[in-house]
Amino acid sequence: MALLLRFVLLCGVADFTRSLSITTPDQMIEKAKGETAYLPCKFTLSPEDQGPLDIEWLLSPADNQKVDQVIILYSGDKIYDDYYQDLKGRVHFTSSDLKSGDASINVTNLRLSDIGTYQCKVKKAPGVGNKKIQLTVLVKPSGIKCYVDGSEEIGNDFKLKCEPKEGSLPLQYEWQKLSNSQKLPALWLPDMNSPVISVKNASTEYSGTYSCTVTNRVGSDQCQLHLNVVPPSNRAGTIAGAIVGILLALVLIGLTVFCCRKKRREEKYEKEVHHDIREDVPPPKSRTSTARSYMGSNHSSLGSMSPSNMEGYSKTQYNQVPSEDFERAPQSPTLPPAKFKYAYKTDGITVV
Repeated sequence: MALLLRFVLLCGVADFTRSLSITTPDQMIEKAKGETAYLPCKFTLSPEDQGPLDIEWLLSPADNQKVDQVIILYSGDKIYDDYYQDLKGRVHFTSSDLKSGDASINVTNLRLSDIGTYQCKVKKAPGVGNKKIQLTVLVKPSGIKCYVDGSEEIGNDFKLKCEPKEGSLPLQYEWQKLSNSQKLPALWLPDMNSPVISVKNASTEYSGTYSCTVTNRVGSDQCQLHLNVVPPSNRAGTIAGAIVGILLALVLIGLTVFCCRKKRREEKYEKEVHHDIREDVPPPKSRTSTARSYMGSNHSSLGSMSPSNMEGYSKTQYNQVPSEDFERAPQSPTLPPAKFKYAYKTDGITVV
């Protein structure tokens, strides 16, 4: 029993001597991407805490596969803030006098990678204390787009859509009508807090300007659209016009192809004719060859005459002067001049 009491007293003395305490409670903080997060860590000291003051902030990333990282440190009256590359230049102590009991920090230009559990440790021997803060980085709704999905004609069904480009869940939607009666049609009321409003059997009273506001825990954004419900268009005429246009286009394409092919054939024909090798037409017979033929025929005729046949011819026949054409006919340089033998009979004597 005495030993038990002695143990309890020793524990009480230990707790008493450990007088350093952090007054900031554990908490959760939500901030938007790009903003600055203030992480409080205030502490109190007692006369028993005589050792050097050491302050250390650690980050336990949301990814459990990563180990705890020291992000900023105060020791030996110096600040070291280049331990963690991802937060380098973005984490700072808020107080210029840390010995006054304020070890809070600011994390600027928040990123999604900054999500995690931050732990503040303060040590001044023999006192030691620590607190944890859960930081969540959210993305505000932004880039909201409002548009009509369908044909804005009387009697048609279409949809009004509201879509944010980015934004952390959960998101809340609110539709409002900004013109005319300033009230949404009664049939739309069930959808006024959803990203899509389904319009059935549209009428002209639905026309007007509408807004959609998207909100989450860290911010909101808004878009507007103008709805103009009009009478149905002449679809039959539109379709007929489209068909006629297509037919005309096909005709023009056909004519173009035909002309191109025709021109190509003509060019090909001209090219073939230009390179064709033609045989020369034999020239007409010259007057020289005609005269030569005449002389040859006469020679043959005379040579075949016997002395008896020569009786019917007078001397003057063999002494006749050839015609002008015969005299002017040039002799071929390659052929010797023809020699004529005349045989005739006079006074019973044959003369050659």
